[in-house]
Amino acid sequence: MWIYGRNPVAEALHQGQVERLVLAEGVQRGRVAPLEKAARAAGVPIDRLPRIDLDRALGTTAHQGVAAELPELEYQPLDAAFARAEAAGEPLLLVLLDHVQDPRNYGAIIRSAEVLGAHGVVSEARRSAPLSAVVAKTAAGAASLLPLIQVANLGNLIRDLKARGTWIYGADHHAAEPPERLDWQRDVALVIGAEGRGLRRVVREACDATVAIPTVGRIDSLNASVAAGVLLYAARRGRA
Repeated sequence: MWIYGRNPVAEALHQGQVERLVLAEGVQRGRVAPLEKAARAAGVPIDRLPRIDLDRALGTTAHQGVAAELPELEYQPLDAAFARAEAAGEPLLLVLLDHVQDPRNYGAIIRSAEVLGAHGVVSEARRSAPLSAVVAKTAAGAASLLPLIQVANLGNLIRDLKARGTWIYGADHHAAEPPERLDWQRDVALVIGAEGRGLRRVVREACDATVAIPTVGRIDSLNASVAAGVLLYAARRGRA
């Protein structure tokens, strides 16, 4: 799997995830010198390609002359998230994605989930963004650090989680409850709905509670990845 751009590649090098660093011929040395230094220190091979070949390999010209090859991302079982929570001595905090289809939103949610201490991100196999280079680039290294789980049916998963004592909170901008009025000290799965449509009715009805982020602007809802970040931060505050 490939990612590109100086900042995502720098983060992946910092996390020890890069298998090969590729630089475009003619790229300004001063801009990539820190990447070369980090790659050499980690024993990562460095290759150089004509810029046009790098454009073709990546399918974009917006790579800033830098790309990195990472191990392929793989889905993990649900128990990996429970094991992560147990190892940390924390109640489970899981993010469920209800047909989030934009790979940039998916990647941004993964990054927020890892940064803010969630134990896994779950997506449904159908009508959801797949793991891809765009997801990996947007997640800036977090996709390899957090259990990513795929299930056939989100409704069935919710029933299974409830049977294991997990509370299901759905993000819904029509909800009456703000995040500070919910109990985050228990095992929680936070459900984030699709861009524009929000939660499906069947998913909303399966939730134990719905939660809204209070807003004051004329636009009454947030982008899915932004909403996920705000609510994950609220969850951390609720557990502090």
